[in-house]
Amino acid sequence: MLHRSRRGIVRVLSIIQKPVRNFNAENHTQNTSTMATKRVMNFAPGPAALPDKVLQRAQSEMLNYNDLGYGVMEMSHRSAEFVRIQSKAEQDLRDLINIPDNYKILFLQGGGSGQFAGVPLNLMRDGAADYFVTGSWSAKAIKEGEKYGKCKPVFPKPDKFTTIPSKEDWKLTQGASYIYYCDNETIHGVEFQEVPESNGVPIVCDMSSNFLSRPFDITKYGVVYAGAQKNIGCAGVTIVIVREDLIGFASGYCPAVLDYKTQFAMNSCYNTPPTYSIYICGLVLEWLKENGGVESMYELSKTKSSMIYDVIDQSKGFYCAPVDKAYRSRMNIPFRIGSPDGVEELEKKFLAEAAALDMISLKGHRSVGGIRASLYNATTVETTNKLADFMRDFQARNN
Repeated sequence: MLHRSRRGIVRVLSIIQKPVRNFNAENHTQNTSTMATKRVMNFAPGPAALPDKVLQRAQSEMLNYNDLGYGVMEMSHRSAEFVRIQSKAEQDLRDLINIPDNYKILFLQGGGSGQFAGVPLNLMRDGAADYFVTGSWSAKAIKEGEKYGKCKPVFPKPDKFTTIPSKEDWKLTQGASYIYYCDNETIHGVEFQEVPESNGVPIVCDMSSNFLSRPFDITKYGVVYAGAQKNIGCAGVTIVIVREDLIGFASGYCPAVLDYKTQFAMNSCYNTPPTYSIYICGLVLEWLKENGGVESMYELSKTKSSMIYDVIDQSKGFYCAPVDKAYRSRMNIPFRIGSPDGVEELEKKFLAEAAALDMISLKGHRSVGGIRASLYNATTVETTNKLADFMRDFQARNN
């Protein structure tokens, strides 16, 4: 037994000590050069494309941030350097969407799904909460919320998530703790075009997939949150903006990491925050300010989405977009090919040919199928135009 154990230890040590293949300086330089020149057209729904300038800046600072001799990944979250990074990101966000001082900004973990629990745990009081269920994410939000209190759908669940029912069909609860809605449903491509009336009830909005893609008045909301991995950074950090009068009412069984009061008092550092994700988010916010801000992103989003919707609407049914035109998303465009339910052979061919042209991540979500093009802030007009040209060419060859 002992003899075998020693042989095993010797074998493990030999594996550990074996040189790692292809990681000498020459190959590393070659691989870095290849990475710098190879950039595909990424239509992923999230994590999604980031601006090239942001990635280049992060690359240049990876080993040596601000001449400190180490990178942000290695930086203490309590260091003066990181405090400056986070403070600047917060100020840039306030500048971009005019956030007043009575709204507090938290940099948390757990994604939007974490806030499905965080919101009711912080805001649910004696009454119920109303939920607009317009797609997969809001459906998950109400399911999670029901664990902590009475959550009521504003209207009956539809057979398909392709529209937002008219106001005549809404039933809001008087004295509700809050009203929740998802501003843009990433999977189904349904986007609100205005803020729902709440009659003074705090409004909670999940803006994960269209945050900073158009201007909005934060003072109409009680809470706005957004996972960063679509429009404002890489996966790992969730921005939560909370009106200060709603802080301090968490339930007794709310975990401290989700308690807005605890996290605000600790500057989002009750636990170790996702430091690198916050850093990348800060770089994206800088990039936004340098490129015309949220107003510019809004105009570009309308231009880009129109390019794709025009191809669909002019295709005489070859491409079929299921969402009501009044609520079509600018960020996520789902469609089928060949018929409203899709022709599998055509859709597989479309995806294969697109990938051959370096257009990736166009496959629709597994729950709905088909095709989905996500056009976040980092997706350029040029890239979108190439997709539109490909769609026209594909139709001409396969109609």
